[in-house]
Amino acid sequence: MSNPEQLLASFDAKIAEAKQRGDRMQAEMAAVSVAERSQDGQIAVTVNHLGNLVGLEIGHAVREKANLADEILRTVQRAQSKLADAVQTGIPSIAGTDTMDELVQQLHREFPEPEPQGFVEGGHAAPASDGSRFIAEEETPAKPAPKPVPPRPAPEPGTDDDYFSDGDYLR
Repeated sequence: MSNPEQLLASFDAKIAEAKQRGDRMQAEMAAVSVAERSQDGQIAVTVNHLGNLVGLEIGHAVREKANLADEILRTVQRAQSKLADAVQTGIPSIAGTDTMDELVQQLHREFPEPEPQGFVEGGHAAPASDGSRFIAEEETPAKPAPKPVPPRPAPEPGTDDDYFSDGDYLR
């Protein structure tokens, strides 16, 4: 049987080594980011290791563009979809481990490739190019009319329905 002090010292050394590996992995992960540009090059985005938008540049030529928000979101989605590969190459401390495989799979699930530009789900016609994002009133489903509330029955003559009906509140 080993000396208990040696066992504790060995255990402390293993804990210190695991902490150093964890700190190194955390620093490597925090350094991972992905930058992406729109197809016309007028929008540039940067996402961090969590997929959060941390940088955005918009060129003057597209600032008044009707679908600017869509273009920004599409560019962010493309950057996020490249995050799994960036993490795989940017974190060498866990390369080839089950942890890395699970992390990469999770990133692929959370940030899939965006749909191709011009793709319309369900095969419907593309929305008008005027940038309108609202449904026309005639397209909204009609709400059913509320049921009428029956009228309140009239009080019987000679009954005092209201405590203050005669104006006297000091009875």
